[in-house]
Amino acid sequence: MRPITSRDQLRAIYKPASERAVRKELAALDRHCVDFISRSPFVLIGSSDGSGRADVTPKGDRPGFVAVLDATTIAIPDRPGNNRLDTLENIIDDPAVGLLFLIPGMNETLRVNGRAFVTDDEALRTRLAVEAKLPQSVIVVRVEAAYMHCAKAFMRSNLWRPDTWPDRSAMPTLGQILTDQIAGDATADATDKALAEGYAKTMW
Repeated sequence: MRPITSRDQLRAIYKPASERAVRKELAALDRHCVDFISRSPFVLIGSSDGSGRADVTPKGDRPGFVAVLDATTIAIPDRPGNNRLDTLENIIDDPAVGLLFLIPGMNETLRVNGRAFVTDDEALRTRLAVEAKLPQSVIVVRVEAAYMHCAKAFMRSNLWRPDTWPDRSAMPTLGQILTDQIAGDATADATDKALAEGYAKTMW
């Protein structure tokens, strides 16, 4: 297949962006962006390391878990996870990040692009604590662009329609998947049990 290798080639197969699509990009968070973030329990963070290897990671918590510090600064707590630290290490190598905020049942999303750094500032970690449990670190993003994204992807996918969801019981558990992917002595049931215990003990 023929790769497209220039912007001119790419633009030749698309119509120009509408004036509204171009003008909707903001250099700072307005009241609608702030309100959206305050209602969002889930954000995807895109990052890359210094060699260009890309990564996207999900972050989720109670609605409003991402704090808006001011019109150009947001803070994302890092809760307990698998300690791979892919995103955090990427940010140290390359601070450019792209964020996608979701609200369940809402087809529109909020996109935020900017530059980030990781901090263990105690005052900020305390502010973002849940049940007196502080995040291990915080991702602080300096906003460079913010804009609402239209609903087409969610409308096409029917993401929020339960009647279109696959039967979960027909799919393998994570324990079964990991047992197949990783050579080891643990059984699928043992892996699933260990995962459930970890979820119960280290959510925050």
